[in-house]
Amino acid sequence: MATAQIALPEKLIPVFEGEADVRGAKGGRGSAKTRSFAKMCAVKGYVYGMSGISGILLCARQFMNSLADSSLEECKRAIEDEPFLRAYYDIGDNYIKSRDGRVSFVFAGLDRNIASIKSKGRILVCWVDEAEPVTDEAWTTLIPTLREEGEGWNAELWVTWNPKRKTAAVEKRFPVDSTDPRIKVVVLNWRDNPKFPAKLERDRQRDLEERPEQYDHIWEGGYVTALEGAYYAKHLRKAKDEGRIGFFPADPLMTIRLMCDIGGTGAKADAFALWAMQYIGREIRVVNYYEAVGQPIDAHLAWCRTQGYEPARAQFWLPHDGATNDKVYDVSYESALRKAGYSVTVVPNQGRGAAMQRIERTRVLFPQIRFHESTTEAGRLALGWYHEKRDEERGIGLGPEHDWSSHGSDAFGLGCVVWQEPVEMKPLAYPKIGVV
Repeated sequence: MATAQIALPEKLIPVFEGEADVRGAKGGRGSAKTRSFAKMCAVKGYVYGMSGISGILLCARQFMNSLADSSLEECKRAIEDEPFLRAYYDIGDNYIKSRDGRVSFVFAGLDRNIASIKSKGRILVCWVDEAEPVTDEAWTTLIPTLREEGEGWNAELWVTWNPKRKTAAVEKRFPVDSTDPRIKVVVLNWRDNPKFPAKLERDRQRDLEERPEQYDHIWEGGYVTALEGAYYAKHLRKAKDEGRIGFFPADPLMTIRLMCDIGGTGAKADAFALWAMQYIGREIRVVNYYEAVGQPIDAHLAWCRTQGYEPARAQFWLPHDGATNDKVYDVSYESALRKAGYSVTVVPNQGRGAAMQRIERTRVLFPQIRFHESTTEAGRLALGWYHEKRDEERGIGLGPEHDWSSHGSDAFGLGCVVWQEPVEMKPLAYPKIGVV
């Protein structure tokens, strides 16, 4: 009997070995994960069909308005690459099915009527491509439909996706480090593709040079942490490359400076954001980040106490509205913090163009900023997202966009605005004393 050899990226070989309930790969562009899974789906159908097992290969996506949005063309190209698959499958404009009538490809969207998938037939494999936006509700409905099994086989779920959000349902359900031996998921990126095209390499290099804020997400399978044109995207990437995002805990002998952007306690109030910083010579060490929406001042103080930021060790720095009374509790942040025993500095209003002054000051100081990685992730996401609002029709900038990222970014900018160059200490000049 002739044996066919299938070329796959080396990292995918253990994914497709042995028995499994879930097989998957996540990563950036150019990794060959989509083509590889399309090909293995056809191979799996071939194996089932030649074994006398009938059923469907369900290729699903969260959003699919028509076959043009499906994996149909990808599956066709994968089949056409292998002579034995071309001989087994009949390929039409809108269908793929085995010539023996046992196996057929079915394409479906999960966002329309996922319950209808139950009536699709005997599902042998369900491959969900572009799985990042699939909701937890969709997974809860889909997974129980994969219940077919026989001697030496069972229905399998396959998932491929480009990571975008750390909180996405697919990330939580199918982690790379799963301890379940029947869940086999790997990270696959461009460098894992032995046939990575020269054209894509040129595209990758351009993105690395021209769009560094998006590079990690597009090519390295990182989460989206910055928008194109974000104010601090290049600075954050350089900080990462230079090792300035890592293990930088608070110095127990130095004062903690709590830099704030004021929120409110109403139902639709802006977020309260706080960065814990230390000025150690020329170094700005960023050791912690906190953000809350709609909470009273007592809640923020309670968090400070859990972190050990007591009045003897920490000082608060507030923007000019820190002296303004809260609409619900009729007390200012400044007075409440002083009552709690803290030293408080209210930074005067910088006037017109204050936001851009903070941004420019922060950019200048970024090379001397270090982040404690584990406790500042949420804040760094805000910095990476903080971007300019634009009038696309006129092609002009309208200043910083006021969204979820602006509160943390404003508080961070405050910490840079109030930083001052350390005064160099010079030795005292004593008069010379002669010996008589």
